[in-house]
Order: sequence, then structure tokens, then C-alpha cells
Amino acid sequence: MAEGLVDGRAPRTAPVDGSDRPEPIFEQLSAVADAVLYEGYLLYPYRRSSPKNRARWQFGVLLPRDRVEADGPVSPGVSGSADSWYQQTECLLRVRRPDAVLRLRVRYLQLQHKQVEDGRGQPVDSLTCDDGTVQLTFEEAVPRETDLAVPLDRLDRLDRLDRGEHTVAVGSPAGVDTEALPSGAGRIVRRREELRASTTLVTERLGEDLFRLRVRTANEGRTADPGAPRDRALRHALIATHTLLGVEGAEFVSLIDPGTGLQEAARSCRNDFTFPVLGGAPPATAPEDGSASALLLSSPIILPDHPQVAPESPGDLHDAGEIDEILTLRTMLLTDEEKREARATDPRAAEILDRVDTMPPEVFGRLHGAIRSLRPADEHPGNNRNNGARTGSDRPHDRPLNTGRPIGQPPVPARPAWWQEGVDDGLSPATDTVLVGGVRVGGGCPVRLRPRGKGADAQDMFLAGRTATVAAVFHDVDGSTHLAVTVDDDPAAELHGWYGRFHYFRPDEVEPLGGTDVPDPEAATTPSPGPSPSEA
Repeated sequence: MAEGLVDGRAPRTAPVDGSDRPEPIFEQLSAVADAVLYEGYLLYPYRRSSPKNRARWQFGVLLPRDRVEADGPVSPGVSGSADSWYQQTECLLRVRRPDAVLRLRVRYLQLQHKQVEDGRGQPVDSLTCDDGTVQLTFEEAVPRETDLAVPLDRLDRLDRLDRGEHTVAVGSPAGVDTEALPSGAGRIVRRREELRASTTLVTERLGEDLFRLRVRTANEGRTADPGAPRDRALRHALIATHTLLGVEGAEFVSLIDPGTGLQEAARSCRNDFTFPVLGGAPPATAPEDGSASALLLSSPIILPDHPQVAPESPGDLHDAGEIDEILTLRTMLLTDEEKREARATDPRAAEILDRVDTMPPEVFGRLHGAIRSLRPADEHPGNNRNNGARTGSDRPHDRPLNTGRPIGQPPVPARPAWWQEGVDDGLSPATDTVLVGGVRVGGGCPVRLRPRGKGADAQDMFLAGRTATVAAVFHDVDGSTHLAVTVDDDPAAELHGWYGRFHYFRPDEVEPLGGTDVPDPEAATTPSPGPSPSEA
């Protein structure tokens, strides 16, 4: 570990309230935040030689500005899948007490070049020691974080004085560490370049107790050669950058479900290369005036409010959407030689292999799927059941299956269970219809997409107001109904319809367009059910 680090983390900035006690406020976010931090860090099969591990660091990468803008200004988006030199979060804050305090934690990875040298001090790509262990030259990363605590009234005073900014340095120093290998076989040299970066806080009063908070983290460094390859430029980058925010005496308002009175204020928030969502456990019941929480995670990966890690997951496999059982089984099938290379690639890969090799049967058994409930999604507290994935949302149409009863027929008193043979008899996704606002909607019908504010998937919110064409009507295992649609202005809409890749919406999330007639079923082409929405 580099000098001054504690558990691999950078020294934290002391709270301005004078306390030196550790703050447990972010404990509820730690598992999800770590999944974000190490998303794509090292992918199965965890070997350096694997092609997928030769192009790394895909989210939240903040490079020096001259490197990013060598070919022109960057175009901001709501996620951090594109390289940038800054990251900006804007969110709404309702203050409940005059002594409210804002706590912030900026986290990222600093690239660390691990160079193996032989006994003569010459750099080598790999080295086998006398005890049979292998050492590989590789690009590692060190986690960094900086904490800050600021009374909100101080930020408010700065805003009223037109000075409105509070800035803290969040960079990391350069460093060199050496590690001697056994029996004089050689040594490992780890080098880190200096990272110059800062985070600026700005508040804007929107009402008596309502504020807009802006958090902007920027890479302030420069590169000697803006045209250098990306793998070298990454040595001057903040990687997987994200921000944790917590408040005492206040609450963050959801930008996904802000409530009717704050929708315009929520739409005015500008988020560049990041996506802020509420953190912590979901509420027991859906709030009537919009969602709020004392915690917020601003992530370079699009997440729902209150993202959770599935309790069945025994540890991170460096893929935030991972299916633990599949990856664990595949890891078990690695050859001894493949495992040997993976262990030599990175200590985190070795941890994964150790966990898989020693996993008790009862832990492995828990990975074989989990059903939280088969009730309709609206009845789920917090609308987040997360069936076995590390993190994610609970879209009510996780897996639309052609099960249930035909639309328009009365319910069957003793409905067969969805797994019983023949339960699909009489259903036809291409010709079934559902009544929406007095209009029969089925395959071929034009609709306008109106995703719900509460519980809607973040990806679906981007399609609000767009027109689409219904391809099929599906019945889910819980008795609910979903419409498979293709978006009209999608250049690939025809292709999606051909091979059955659809967007899925509930009937109350669409607005019928045109007349009341449903297109002729005989003229419709039965589409392939295609992948489930979770796969799409």
C-alpha cells in the first residue's frame, strides 16, 4: 500500500463541523457503490490474455481536458459510458431543519501500472518464481475517496453573496512502491501518476425550503501528448468516478419520481455523464407526493431509485448486472492453467477464484434463482425485487410469458399454475387485444408511450412522448398484461420487429392513437416472442 493509505483508500477530508468521528451515513450505499466502482474492472475469465480484459475502464472515466477535446468538445449525456473531463450532478434538496448538513464522498479508481522486473532489474512481461508462482505485468487500480461535510446554510450564504461555490481537492499524488520477490527472483514496481482534480458544490435556492444542488468533479490535469493512446492517457484519469451524497436535517427529491409539484424543477436539473438516484432501502409504501431519501448515489451507470444488491450474492464478480450462478459455474470450469494465469493477473481475480473454490453447497444453492413475490408490481414495497442480479431495477415486466387467459374473457375460477401443461392454450400474442381508454389495442395499433412516473424503468423514461407500434400482447405469470412495441422513429424498428426485440409497456403506460379499430388479425404476422425485456 502507498504511504498514507488506510485500507487502500485515500485520506479523508476532515468534516468542517469539527468532528473527527467516522460517519456511518453511507453504509447503506457501500455494496452498490462498490459494484459501481469495480464495474468491468476485470471480466470473466479474469485472465490478462482474454480480449475483453484488454479494453478496460468503460464507465465514469474523467481524462484531462486537452486529451478529451483533442478532436472537439464532448457531447454530454446522462450516463458515463463516454469519456469526459468533468462530471456534473444536479439534484433537488428539501431542507427540514436550519442546521442541516450535507455530506459528500467522491470515489474513483486511480490506475496503477504493475511492472515485473527480473533479477537483473530488467522489465519483463511475466516471471515465474522458484516456488512456481507467476507474476504478470498488468494495469491495476487503487480505490480513492475524499469526504466532505458542509452545513447547508454556509452554501446558502455563499450563494446569496454571489460567491456561491465551495471547492475541495479530490486528486491523488504520484507514487512508486516496490515489492521484492522470493529468492531474489526479481521485484514488482508499482507506479502511479499524479491526478489533479477538484469537486465544486453550488446551491441555488428555488423556494423557501427547496434548493438545487450542483456537484461538479473535474480533472484539472494536462497530458504531455493529447494524442497518446488511451491506455497511456488513463494513467492521468479518474476511473469509475461517482459521488455519494447524504444529508442530515434534509432530504433529496427523486428526479425519477419527484411528485406533481416538483416535476418542472426536476426536469430543469442538468446531469452530465452521471445519473443520480435515491439510495438506501425502498419505502414500505409508495409515497403520494413523490419519493425522497436522505441518501443519493450519482452513478455513471443508469440505475433505478433505491438500487440494491441481491442478498443471495456472496461477492462481487465485477459485473453489476451479473447472474452469479452462471458466472460461478463457468469459473468452476476454468482449467488449472487458466486459474493460474487469473491469479497472477490481479489479486481481485484471485479472491474470486478462492471464493468459488471454497463456496459451501448451501450458498451455491441460494444462487439458483429467487422469487420475491408473484404479486403485481404495484403491490411491491419500493417496486424493487431484483431477482438474483447484483444490482438493478424491478421492471414489472421482467419476463413476459404467454400465460394466463385471453383478453376479454372472464377470469377462470381455478386458474392453472403457469408451469402446468396447456396453460398457454388459446392465447395468441399477435391477435389478442386489451382495452385501453375504451379502445381495443393489439398488434399493429399506433400508440404514444406514457411511462409511469412511479416505478418506471429509467430507460423507459427516455421514450416518454414517443410514438410506437404495438407488435403483440403478452400475459405475465402474475396475471398482468404487457404490450410489446417498436418505437416509430427508431431506424432499426423494422429489424427489431423482424427478430422480436421489443420494448415492453403496461396498458396504462400507452395512449392509443387513431380510431377504435384493431388491424385485421389475418393480415398481421405473428412475431417471435423475442428476448425478455431484461435481456433487451
